[in-house]
Amino acid sequence: MKVTAIVERSSDGLYSIYSEDTIGRDCFGGYGENVEEAKQDFLRSIQEAIENARKDGFDNVPVFEAVNVEFKYDIPSFFNYFDFFNVSKFASYAGINESRMRAYKSGTAFPGEKTTRKILLAVQRIVREMSVASF
Repeated sequence: MKVTAIVERSSDGLYSIYSEDTIGRDCFGGYGENVEEAKQDFLRSIQEAIENARKDGFDNVPVFEAVNVEFKYDIPSFFNYFDFFNVSKFASYAGINESRMRAYKSGTAFPGEKTTRKILLAVQRIVREMSVASF
C-alpha cells in the first residue's frame, strides 16, 4: 500500500504530517517539534490504524511493513529533516539568492512556482550525482 504524506512547518514552528489515505476508518497524522518527531508520530498513527482495522474486522488490512510512505515536504520541512545541507551552498548550487533561500528555509518567505522548480531540480541533480559516486 502506498501512502502519500504531506510534511509542513506550521505557523507555530511545529511540524505536521497528514495524508488523505486511510486504513479502515482511520486517517493518519503526526506532529512534532522537528520533522523526525512528526515522522515517528505519523508512522505510529499508521500502526494504530492497522490495529484498529483488524479489530473492526476490515478485509485486506496491510501489514505495517507493506506500507510504503512517500513524504512530500514544504521547503522549511525539507531543510529541517535534511539538515546536513548548507543552505548558502545549496542556494549557490541551485542558482538562488542566498538570503532568499534562508528565508524559504525559515518559512518567513515562500518561493514561487519557478523557484520551487529550481529547488527541486537542484535536489534531483544532487541525488543523481551522489548515486554515481563511489569510494
